Amino acid sequence: MNITRNVLVASAGGVLAGMALIAFIVATGPQPVFTPQQEQEEPAIVAESQEQAEEREEQVEIEIHDWIAQPAPGELRGIYLTKWTAGSQKRMEEIKNLAKEGIINAVVIDIKDFSGYVAYDTNVSLADEIGAEEVAIKEITAYLASLKEAGLYTIARITVFQDPVLAEARPDLAVKSAAANDEELWLDNKGLAWLDPASQEVWKYHADLAKDAFNKGFDEVNFDYVRFPSDGDVFDASYPFWDETTPLEVIIASFFAYLHEELGTGVTSVDLFGLSAANTWDDMGIGQVLEDTFLYFDYISPMVYPSHFALSFLGFEYPDEHPYEIVEFSMRRAQERLDAFSIEHEEVGAKLRPWLQYFDLKDSRVKYTPEVIREQITATREALKEEYQGYLLWNSANIYPMEELKEIVFGPTLEDVVE
Repeated sequence: MNITRNVLVASAGGVLAGMALIAFIVATGPQPVFTPQQEQEEPAIVAESQEQAEEREEQVEIEIHDWIAQPAPGELRGIYLTKWTAGSQKRMEEIKNLAKEGIINAVVIDIKDFSGYVAYDTNVSLADEIGAEEVAIKEITAYLASLKEAGLYTIARITVFQDPVLAEARPDLAVKSAAANDEELWLDNKGLAWLDPASQEVWKYHADLAKDAFNKGFDEVNFDYVRFPSDGDVFDASYPFWDETTPLEVIIASFFAYLHEELGTGVTSVDLFGLSAANTWDDMGIGQVLEDTFLYFDYISPMVYPSHFALSFLGFEYPDEHPYEIVEFSMRRAQERLDAFSIEHEEVGAKLRPWLQYFDLKDSRVKYTPEVIREQITATREALKEEYQGYLLWNSANIYPMEELKEIVFGPTLEDVVE
């Protein structure tokens, strides 16, 4: 493994992160030393060599311009859109009609998806250099203005560390295969390459994409795949920047702190594994700890899809058969943790706003009908009570029939009940 920068350890997640770090030290032996001050500060930013610093300074710096972002709706009802759906005039007329009917009031649009390609022409020099711009949405500023005229709050979604385009163009930033002596990219089970989460140049690229999204007119930027890889032979993964000693959660929390510093007052959100809402004992082997998000994002979105929880979770043989119970427990537990954290950190302004399941898995025992999806919404509202901020619906196929969505949001009509 080629280590090109050192990572300083700092506390990132309060008491929970501290417990995880203690367990890590006991299991693996001595770690880099803390100073008393470091233990109380935000996660330290990864150090970089002089040569890397000079290269970074040569890149064009992107500043967030003054822009008018509309505030998030008090009860957000959002749906996910791929860049191709977002770039289709016909499909977007359908989406706008959903907004005009009051069924939805927000859209989450991929501006960089799992492929690593960016959905429109940006002012980010690195995206241009590596050929990452695959224009699916033209005239993005005017496009966003039209969505706002239709009553839609606009959220830009960025897939972060899963990025085949940047990995291919800059393998020095990518996770490698140890079995291939670091001469080949490490690929996950879907054949996709990943970036090293400890690389500050990778951090800057995504902060620049977020700044550019704000400048184009997006109201909020959402970050997904903010974790170490999990699907595939992770024991074969070799990292050019992570020292394989610093706890994963410290690396990820440091990235969160960096984004917060770089993006200033821009409204941001982050997606987490659904289990992170209920899991209080570790980072699940991917670096995600719920408490590490509270100081750095406006909205936290656990992906509490019932079909994604392990068999026997909460004592249910098949969790997807119990959507209300899974979502209610997860979101209630997450809110309890946020409340507890806020007692010690009065500056916390984060709110919970989950992704809910609007899809069927091939081997699922439950069909996610409007009734089942409504159960998830009810569970979220009842779990969060006065802190309820709404929800996001995930359907990767972007199939959103108006009558079905209307039933999900407003309940069945009298005709539906009679039938």
